[in-house]
Amino acid sequence: MTEPYTPPTVWTWDKDNGGRFANINRPIAGATHEKDLPVGKHPLQLYSLATPNGVKVTVMLEELLAAGHTGAEYDAWLIKIMEGDQFGSGFVAANPNSKIPALVDRSGPTPVRVFESGSILLYLADKFGAFVPTDPAKRAEVLSWLFWQMGAGPMLGGGFGHFYAYAPMKIEYAIDRFAMEVKRQLDVLDRRLAESEYVGGSDYSIADMAIWPWYGALVKGLVYDAAEFLQVQDYKNVQRWTDQIAARPAVQRGRMVNRVMGDPASQLHERHDASDFDTKTQDKLAPASADA
Repeated sequence: MTEPYTPPTVWTWDKDNGGRFANINRPIAGATHEKDLPVGKHPLQLYSLATPNGVKVTVMLEELLAAGHTGAEYDAWLIKIMEGDQFGSGFVAANPNSKIPALVDRSGPTPVRVFESGSILLYLADKFGAFVPTDPAKRAEVLSWLFWQMGAGPMLGGGFGHFYAYAPMKIEYAIDRFAMEVKRQLDVLDRRLAESEYVGGSDYSIADMAIWPWYGALVKGLVYDAAEFLQVQDYKNVQRWTDQIAARPAVQRGRMVNRVMGDPASQLHERHDASDFDTKTQDKLAPASADA
């Protein structure tokens, strides 16, 4: 039986005590090395990875383009977080919190940095007047659900996902604590979707784009291998909504951008032009590399 842990009077950093993420976790901020960020030809420069938080923004950008907002053309650069790209000086300048995604808007005379995925969604929605209502009451509802996800997400990812799937040891108390909270969140979402087609109301919005990459993936068994454990099939309304969002072509494209895992045909490591989806996915690039 493991001895109970008694915290020391003063915490000290044990570099080896971090499990899967020990090589990138540290208790201080700031850059670890000098590295400028690349800049492409489009007004919007995105530095990201296709984690759920990254997918939120690429889905938004692809939806804006699909809706005819040509000013939303963007370059998406891959940030390899397991290799520490987020600690390069250029990335830290774009996001002092060293987390993906980070956006730099170069459409005006002075570049504007935007970080935190919810902030980026709202910035783009306001910039293009899309996917967020103008009516004050409807806007408040959408923003409430957007910030619900921003507050709830760490319980799912850093809480349940970490202790259930990634922690170097299984801790019953931690798994029970966060499994209970995630199931409560799924129930909140399921009840909302029983009364509303989309999370924020009758129209598709940035609230759906924020929530779907996390909770849609969860109820389809795409993260943490926890579908049976959490009995996700019970949340029928979340399942309906998840499938509805997943069928959108812009969502399908957005999910591919900066993806480095899964089917090579679904991986577009960098996106610099709309044609890249047809010509530069990994299934097309890998054979060319092998031939070379």
